[in-house]
Amino acid sequence: MTYKTPRERMIRVDQAGEFGATRIYEGQLAVMGNRGPHSGEIAAMARQEEGHRARFDALMAERGVRPTILQPFWSIAGYGLGVATALIGPEAAMACTAAVEEEIDRHYSEQLDELEADGDDPELAAMIEEFREDEREHRDAALAAGAERAPAYPLLAGAIRLGCRAAIKLAERI
Repeated sequence: MTYKTPRERMIRVDQAGEFGATRIYEGQLAVMGNRGPHSGEIAAMARQEEGHRARFDALMAERGVRPTILQPFWSIAGYGLGVATALIGPEAAMACTAAVEEEIDRHYSEQLDELEADGDDPELAAMIEEFREDEREHRDAALAAGAERAPAYPLLAGAIRLGCRAAIKLAERI
């Protein structure tokens, strides 16, 4: 199924991404609990992502944009990624955050370039700019918490980033 406008695609893919992020953090916290290293940071990032998702949900309802039909898959995949990285260890959980947020920063920056060039949707541009800054803070916090000390960090981060890019392309189209 395709959507009528580029703005509808943006909203749909961004909501899917924020939903996936909440599921990653849920999976990590299910393994780590509230006493694990970085659990407080993960819980705080999870709350922020939930706020982002709620705002995209509201925008979708306001503009009549349906979510991706892949939402059930994102739920399972996100949770599974969270569980898997937490099982590897706290640094791998942080590596997951750093990798995901690096891709989201790139993705949101591309969207902002397009929105600023068109100038036709300042509400969406403001939301994306705000959320991009939050995602950058998450990435920086994850790096400061030892993401790069995760086992096989370059491989792990590269695989997660590749998965994010694929998820973005799929959610834009389906």
